[in-house]
Formats: sequence, structure tokens, C-alpha cells
Amino acid sequence: MTGLILAAPSSGAGKTTVTLALLRLLARQGVAVRGAKSGPDYIDPRFHEAACGRPCMNLDAWAMSPDRIAALAAGDGMLLIEGAMGLFDGAPPDGRGAVADIARLLALPVVLVVDAGRMAQSVAPLCVGFANHDPDVCIAGVILNNVGSPRHEAMLRRALEGTGLPVLAVLRRDPDLALPSRHLGLVQAEERGDLDAFLDRAADRLAEGCDTLAITALARPLPAAGPHRRLAPPAQRIALARDAAFAFAYPHMLADWRARGAEILPFSPLADDAVPEADLVFLPGGYPELHAGRLAASARFLPTLRARAQTTPVHGECGGYMVLGETLADADGTRHRMAGLLPLETSFETRRLHLGYRRLCAHGGPFCGTFAAHEFHYATTLRAEGPPLYDAWNAEGAALSPMGQRRGRVTGSFAHVIDRTD
Repeated sequence: MTGLILAAPSSGAGKTTVTLALLRLLARQGVAVRGAKSGPDYIDPRFHEAACGRPCMNLDAWAMSPDRIAALAAGDGMLLIEGAMGLFDGAPPDGRGAVADIARLLALPVVLVVDAGRMAQSVAPLCVGFANHDPDVCIAGVILNNVGSPRHEAMLRRALEGTGLPVLAVLRRDPDLALPSRHLGLVQAEERGDLDAFLDRAADRLAEGCDTLAITALARPLPAAGPHRRLAPPAQRIALARDAAFAFAYPHMLADWRARGAEILPFSPLADDAVPEADLVFLPGGYPELHAGRLAASARFLPTLRARAQTTPVHGECGGYMVLGETLADADGTRHRMAGLLPLETSFETRRLHLGYRRLCAHGGPFCGTFAAHEFHYATTLRAEGPPLYDAWNAEGAALSPMGQRRGRVTGSFAHVIDRTD
């Protein structure tokens, strides 16, 4: 039970591509390896699972306690943690929640992934600066990404000689390894029909210049997992929307609910499934704006959702919240009728980024108490009426406008709950 972290000086360095390539390469070599993702990310972990065939959890040093992180990190084999943003980048004002916090909490070494596409000798001061920045964060080596040629590689290796930072792998520039993105991140793993071929190509390319024995030798034992509090299920039988439009449900939350006796009943709104009979209907976030016409035309999903709401609590997060509203306008400005269970109208015609960690105190709904959460969406609220669901504060403790809505048995907000804080 060992671990290692892949981080980078900044976003856009190719951490995800390198992580996926290494996960697939190690799995092909028979190494028992699994992935984890630092921070609030729904999309990258599903790529990790596809790469190595094992579940991937989020480890969030802003939203989770150290005991919780240690428990989620525990498991058989080697854990490869992919960082978010830059190694020391976190929430304001002091960077709390950065992957560096995970490195300190779990006492794991960091391999720095550097996009070397536009540098040569400058790679040395960059890497040395990161290595010397914090004595409690050990930079154990470097992976050079986006390397242009053998001559370019030789220049980079020569620059790093004598720094004490070994070059553990080199990934050559390859346009076929680009991961397509959209407004909330990568195109989802389940939408990539060529995903296995992509993962194999990435692993093949990495294998050309990778010392996997040196990388696995760097992994260090994970701390023993002690007692930790699991999230209580909000109901005994939970109908969970799950498909490409509603994919943003945290695995640790669902695992907690199951571990404490809840039954999860998945259904697909995009397949026009009827909403199952349950004690709670949960619509998580995702990309309903890309499928708004299809959802609006559903013959079973929306009618049965409206019927269930007459007798059963219904809750939506972010995308699910928008579907509970009256209308959702897509990027072209076309308005689509949604469930009409909340007095809410939203639009993607004019995008505006809403991003950040949140502290929430609930006035009702399935998540009663205080929670750490995050908000990440581009939707504009055209109209929202009715009593709010949460009092909210940002990462710096400043009070925000109350979030979400509640009407009868129906609740929702743009916030994604991560963990309980009370």
C-alpha cells in the first residue's frame, strides 16, 4: 500500500495525459496500481478508472479532514495521485487545498510534470525552484512532457544534470494525445468511443522513454487509515440519475451511503427511463445543457419526475438543479421546458463563470447540517424565486448570497456537496 503524486508547475502541463499513460503502462506491466485525483473534479477520475481498471476517489485537502483523506487513499497496491492546477495552487487566501497539502498529509513524494515544449536550459531553475520552495514537500524527480526531438531531450537532460532531480520519463510531442475539452473540463470518458485506443497509444509513447522501475521505487507507504466519519445517507432508497447528462456524483459519497445501508437505484434520463420509486430522487450535476432538447422531449422521465415530486423528496445539484427549473436555454438561446418543479430559469446563451469552494448551512433538503462544497458552472440565472436552500460562505469566510431554492419536497442549488463539516 504505497503512494506517489504527479503534480506540475501550472495547469496545462499535461498532468492528466501523463497520469493516464502511466496508469495504463503500469497496469499492462502487471503492477497493482490505482488512481486518485486531488481536488473537486468529476471527470478526470473516470479516465483514471478506464486506464487501470480500478476505482478512483477524490482527495480534497480543503473540504476533507486528514482522517478522511487517509481513509480514501487506503487500498491495495500503488496509488498514483494526479494533482490539480499547480503544485502549490489552492483556495484563497493562502492556497489551502493544494496538492502540496496532500503531499504533506500523506507524506508522499512528488514527481513534477513539466511541459518542456517551449523551453530548454530554463527547465533547471524551474524545477530546482519548486524543489527548494517547501522543505516539507519532496520533489523526487521530473517527467518531461511535450518534448520535440532527441536533440531537445538531450538539452533538457543536460540542463537537469547535477540538480539532484532525475528525469524519470520523457513523453514526446504527439498531437494524437491531445484530450478534447469543453466548458467544464475534458469530454467525459464515457463519450470517447476510442478511449482504449487512446490510452494504449499514450502508454506506448510513454514507454519509449520511461523508467517504470525507478518510478515505482519512489512510492512510499501510505499512512494507516484510522476511524473516520462517513456521510449519512439522506434516504434508504435513493433514485440516482446517471448518464452523460448527470454524471457528477462523487464516488466517496455514494460509497458512504451504501456502506451505511442505503440502496442506490440508478436510472438514465437520456434513455428516457421512468424515475424509480424511492425515498429520494437525486439529480446530480453534469451536462444537461448539451441534451436539453432531448430531456424536454422525454415521454417518461419528466412526467414521472413530476409525479414522484408529489410524494417524494427530489434534490438537484448544479445541472440537476437546472433541470428542476422551468426553462433551460442552450448555447444558441433556444429555451427548453424542464420539470417546472422550482421557479427557476437558467441560460447558457451568455456564459459567466462561477467557481470556488463554498461552506453551506442548509435550511432543509436532504443535506441537513453544514457542509464543504464547491461551485463550478457557466450558467446564468435569469429568474429565481422562493426561499433559499443554503446560507453560503466562500473559501475566505466571506458571506455570499443565499444559494438554491426549496419548494415543497423539491430542493436544489448550484453547489456540489463534498463532505460534512459539523
